[in-house]
Amino acid sequence: MKKIRKIRFKNGLRLLLVNMPQSLAASVLILVRAGSEYETKSINGLSHFLEHMTFKGTANRPKAGMISEELASLGARSNAFTAQEYTGYWAKVEANKLHKIIEIVSDLYLNPLLDPAEMEKERGVIIQEINMDEDDLPTRVHRNFMNLLYGDQPAGWDIAGKKEIIQRLTRADLAKYRTERYVMPGTVVVVSGKMDEAAAIRQIKEYFGKLPRRPSSSKKKAVEKQAKPRAAVQFKQSDQAHFVLGFRAFSMFDKRRYAIQVLADILGGGSSSRLFKRVREEMGAAYYIGADADLSLDHGFLGVFAGVEHAKLCDVLRVVLQECRRLAEEPVPEKELQKAKDHMLGSLTIGLETSDEFASYYGGQEILTEKTLSPEAFMGRIKKVTAEEIRSVARDIIKEKGLNLAAIGPYKDKKIFEKVLKL
Repeated sequence: MKKIRKIRFKNGLRLLLVNMPQSLAASVLILVRAGSEYETKSINGLSHFLEHMTFKGTANRPKAGMISEELASLGARSNAFTAQEYTGYWAKVEANKLHKIIEIVSDLYLNPLLDPAEMEKERGVIIQEINMDEDDLPTRVHRNFMNLLYGDQPAGWDIAGKKEIIQRLTRADLAKYRTERYVMPGTVVVVSGKMDEAAAIRQIKEYFGKLPRRPSSSKKKAVEKQAKPRAAVQFKQSDQAHFVLGFRAFSMFDKRRYAIQVLADILGGGSSSRLFKRVREEMGAAYYIGADADLSLDHGFLGVFAGVEHAKLCDVLRVVLQECRRLAEEPVPEKELQKAKDHMLGSLTIGLETSDEFASYYGGQEILTEKTLSPEAFMGRIKKVTAEEIRSVARDIIKEKGLNLAAIGPYKDKKIFEKVLKL
């Protein structure tokens, strides 16, 4: 078990130290509660825009490109990302250079210039990113699914925003949002890998310790309303149809969260899953097909996603719904249940081999819940899931009134799917 240490500063900042003495590398990750679900409609896309702008110059590195060049000269890997409920900045480097990336990533978070000239350039970059995502149909259909589920509220908006909003955002908008959201109680710093813990603590305290404690406002709770199955079909001439079919579920705080994760693995978690076997191996209708349980602070869903042959889309949807019904009606056989658990636990173990992966594992939990569960404890919860718990959660969520379908392909009328969306 990795040694985990949590320190809470007086100003509200949380520091996690994941000490990995045998590691050759070390990572730093800074997470802040500032994602698309914290935005209003008039500034949708701002969290993502702000993330981009942090790399365009800081008080200590005023010219665009200086940060990237310095990180490259260290042989570091680095990036940033924006999600619905938080934004993250990270870098990974040889362990003996950890102090350098702590300083650089802290500078990104603390001291962005938000240069108006660079902001004008970055608008074009973000608009091209939006255009690229429009052409990436597996990505686009997932975003259409979120909009179908949640509609015109933050949980249903695109993280990157709309082009017209990006075009009119100002430096003042970014600065105001940053002042409101980039506050110490809403920030987590994770240092993982081989390290001198005392030195890392001193360094983080030097950069963050004297900052004032300002309140961190909460986001609006997502509203979920649905009385019958719904479909959103986007017309596009394409070589393949892409879809997400799913059911409303619950938040990450629900006691059924472990059962629904095992359920998703049985349904579409790998090459031995039910849907992989039926849709890819038996029908030959898809190259990729999978399922997952996406659970957030106050909403969640179970979703199946795939890219399929146009002519077989309705047939595939019928098979997916058949397998969903079967989970609600029949207990999963013990051998199949154990196989799914082994697949999940093996994937987690392999996925936690490096310092950056441990930083993400612990940091993601801490920023959302202010608690962390070790991999060993998580595995223990998964091992205890029973076939009856899986059938029970399936009965709870696999209901016609909570059924949603987003599809992209050469379809002009969504009525063709209405007869299919039945349980």
